[in-house]
Amino acid sequence: MLTFGVEEEFFVVGRDGRLSQAGAAVVEAADEDEGELQQELTRSQAESATGICTTHDEAERQLTTLRAELARTAARRDCRLLPSGCAPLAETSLPAITPNPRYERMSEHFGATARTSHTCGCHVHIAIPDRETGIRVIDHVRPFLPVLLTVTANSAICDGYDTGYASWRYQQWSRWPSAGSPPRFGSLDHYESIVDAWLRAGAILDRAMVYWDVRLSEGQPTVEFRFADVAATPGEAVLFGVLIRGLVGTILAAEGRAANLSNEVLRAQIWRASREGLSGRCPHFRTGELAPASDVLDDVVTFAAGALEETGDLDFVRDGCARLVTGGGGADRQRARFEKRRRAEDVVDLLVW
Repeated sequence: MLTFGVEEEFFVVGRDGRLSQAGAAVVEAADEDEGELQQELTRSQAESATGICTTHDEAERQLTTLRAELARTAARRDCRLLPSGCAPLAETSLPAITPNPRYERMSEHFGATARTSHTCGCHVHIAIPDRETGIRVIDHVRPFLPVLLTVTANSAICDGYDTGYASWRYQQWSRWPSAGSPPRFGSLDHYESIVDAWLRAGAILDRAMVYWDVRLSEGQPTVEFRFADVAATPGEAVLFGVLIRGLVGTILAAEGRAANLSNEVLRAQIWRASREGLSGRCPHFRTGELAPASDVLDDVVTFAAGALEETGDLDFVRDGCARLVTGGGGADRQRARFEKRRRAEDVVDLLVW
């Protein structure tokens, strides 16, 4: 059985919903019974990471516990934990960079990109036996990225207004020179040649700054999916994680060549998914034609059903997808709450822990 792990980034906000500078202090004061808590690029953020998981129940328990611990520690500083891809309220100043040599170097080198791209994502790690296998996974999973983005899209409201996007975070994050959809590599050598060229150009400062939507992890034997918004709930984060695990399991069990999907077309398809989210239309992973995102998601579950059943996730995924379609994704819920009074503070109150 493929093992997996989930990382989540959060904003730390004051009682008024605006970004606090207490993120690093919250992380330092929190207890870690299992999993890991980490500081992030800005002082307004905190990050959690599960340990290695084998079941969806295990992952959801860990994510819930980690969120609750961060929220408890934040509350002691009169702050709250906010799972949103972008900060809903407009800020009067840029967030401060966490006093860490690497983060400070990033801020100096990338300027406004580092200072204004304060977004919160959800990253999923899937264990792989070797890096060549990881390249195979990346090449084959590319057509599924648009619909996968709709599952956790959770950043419709940003800077006090409705952005018109389900995942405005994806648009913000894509400003990094190494971010965005990965090309079809074909080989590990091709992957490494691009990373080496980025390093020579100064487009990344180190290999940890390879920000493709799907990449080979540098510190762990995993392929890392890192393009999604932080999910509104732990259950939705786990749904995203085990659905990806099912896709990877299906890909590894199959034969054949990866789809010859150009990166220019894939970028356009992901743009459409970030624009409309789960309640809109999305390019289908087989044809590229627009279809209701909920229908495309249902076809993904069908495609990966064998692997999902083998890991005991099929009913969990079907039920989770049905709840999302019926109740709306994170972006839909953000927008619905905002529309009632046109107050971004209401969106914060909807999401905070």
